[in-house]
Amino acid sequence: MTFPDHFSSVAAQYAASRPRYPAELFTWLASIAPSHSLAWDAGCGSGQASVALAPHFARVIASDASPQQIANAEPRANVTYMVAGEVNAGLPDRSVDCVTVAQAVHWFEREAFYAEVDRVLVPGGLFAVWGYALATITPQIDALVLPWYRDTLGAWWPPERGHVESAYRDIGFPYAPIEVPPFVMKVSWTRQQFADYLATWSAVKECRVQTGSDPLVPMRDALARVWADDTVHDVRWPLTLLAGFRQR
Repeated sequence: MTFPDHFSSVAAQYAASRPRYPAELFTWLASIAPSHSLAWDAGCGSGQASVALAPHFARVIASDASPQQIANAEPRANVTYMVAGEVNAGLPDRSVDCVTVAQAVHWFEREAFYAEVDRVLVPGGLFAVWGYALATITPQIDALVLPWYRDTLGAWWPPERGHVESAYRDIGFPYAPIEVPPFVMKVSWTRQQFADYLATWSAVKECRVQTGSDPLVPMRDALARVWADDTVHDVRWPLTLLAGFRQR
């Protein structure tokens, strides 16, 4: 089956403009993983989570179905990137201590992927998925972004986006979920950096393809009226995190 490829055409910008996850998340994952020999970051994109796992595990296998995403991934000595879908990374049975999926499980064939997770995890191995929806910045900026996200781009979001909006309540997580701490992804960005991030949204790309116009043009103009060129704002995304352990 062809994977839903929404990001290959913006892979370089995706690598440069997507935010980084909080270091505390990976410290916590490592603290509850049964061991630290091998982690698998499935649907790794350009490796934002993969490189954050690297200090905590001896080896990280990072896979994504997009060759363009892998080509733009940030290298690390103990991270092996591979072009592979969620069920064909070629990992041995019961070899992985921790499987992670960052902002990608909603694109997967989840039933087949969950079976693969169960096959490759060691007994007691950790499985964690997380995602994020809209950021909050300031009331003025949020009041511009929300209707643009919902109304201007609404018709162009792929249906899988609904899983993110429902905080992954409907993805059929395969293990008993454990209690997780709250994590917030935060960056300090200029208006240009925020607009560069918006340009990586799948709905922006689809709107451009289908209509021939760029929905970012009016949004950039609107942001310029409330966000000065030289002003840096904190941009915050609460993470939706699900985690559980493979049965021994």
